[in-house]
Order: sequence, then C-alpha cells, then structure tokens
Amino acid sequence: MEEKQHIGSLFNRIAAGYDRFNHLTSLGIDHWWRHQAISRMKPADKVLDVAVGTGDLAIALVKSGKVGHVTGIDLSTGMMAVGAEKVRKLGLEQQITFVEGSALALPYEDNSFDAVTCAYGVRNFSNTDQGLKEFQRVLKPGGQLIILEFSYPGNSLIAALYNFYFKHIMTRIGTWMTHDRKAFAYFYASVKGFIWGEEMLRHLSAAGFSDCHFQSQTFGISTLYTACKHS
Repeated sequence: MEEKQHIGSLFNRIAAGYDRFNHLTSLGIDHWWRHQAISRMKPADKVLDVAVGTGDLAIALVKSGKVGHVTGIDLSTGMMAVGAEKVRKLGLEQQITFVEGSALALPYEDNSFDAVTCAYGVRNFSNTDQGLKEFQRVLKPGGQLIILEFSYPGNSLIAALYNFYFKHIMTRIGTWMTHDRKAFAYFYASVKGFIWGEEMLRHLSAAGFSDCHFQSQTFGISTLYTACKHS
C-alpha cells in the first residue's frame, strides 16, 4: 500500500506533462533507446510490459510486428490514462491492455508470458529483487526479459556534465512543466542511487535468470539489460 501511495501518486501528479518532458529533455534519444531494446527481442505472442507508464514501449512493441499482444501494468492510473488515449487514437486497443497493479505482486499465474519488458521503472520498485523475482515467475520457460534503465556514464567528465544537466537543468524543466519540484527531485535521487551494469547482472542472476547481459547506451546514460528464464 505504501508503494502504491508513493509511486502511483507521484506519477499521477505529473502524467499530463510527462511525455513532453521526457522527449524534450532526452532530445528524442529515448526513441532510439527503445528501438535498440526491441531489436534485441525475439518474436513473442504475449508480452507483459511492467511500469508501462504512458505506453511508449508497449506501442513500439506492437508497431514492430514482433509482438502479438502487450499487457501493460502500472501503479499510476494517470499515466495509463494518457497511454490508453494514445492507444485509442492509433487503433491498437485490441493489442494493448492496461492494468493497475504492482510489479512486486504481479496478478498473473506462473509461466504466463513469452516476454517481460520494463522501461525505466525498475529503480522505482521499493524492493528491486522482489520485482525481478516476479518477472522471472511470470515468464514462460525460455522466455526473454528486456529492461531499460537509467545509469551513469563511465567517463568522469561526461558523468560530471550529465550530473549537472540532470540535477540543475532537467529538474528545473520538469518542475516548470509540471509545477512539481518534489517529483523531479525524486527522479534525480532515484537514478543517482540506483544500481547498474555488472551489479544489476548479479541481481538478475540471483533472481534466477540466465544469459544475462547489458549494453550501455549514449555514453552510459541508459543501459539495456537482457536475460532469459531457463527452459
């Protein structure tokens, strides 16, 4: 309940301006990050997109032609309402479904999905390992996991520039667009304090995944993780 009240209400407050903020402050690179993730995916009939938000990844998955149906789950009804309207305008209602729920207690049977995806949501889990275990539980044997998450550049100069941009420019833009300073202060702290790279792979392995890999994107600002469930 605490997780739902905190994360759900935070994203509900900024839902109306989130897409505009996201695409503006990433300079549109977020589209390329999602494209790279989808290029690593195998064809899948049923996909669960955790922390679906406003549905950008779910829509891109369906448009790719690799995916039959995407179930998107999130704690924020406000974000999903924005996503549902985008899906309606695109005529994709039969291929994308939105469900309110927690990543820490997914409301699905074991071995239910061919693939699980999560774009920039894992760092918001109150218990990362529990969320990863839930991903593994609902995946079918042989199923694929795709995670996109923010990280920090390995180069110290680029990291310093990125940190300044994130802390002082992105946060101010987000506050100006949504009038919610606390939300964007949280975003900065959530990225700054989160795990990435080899450390994330150790958590994936501990959750029962195999063939775990990561790929840095755009100097390490974003990281793409892939893993599989044992057949």
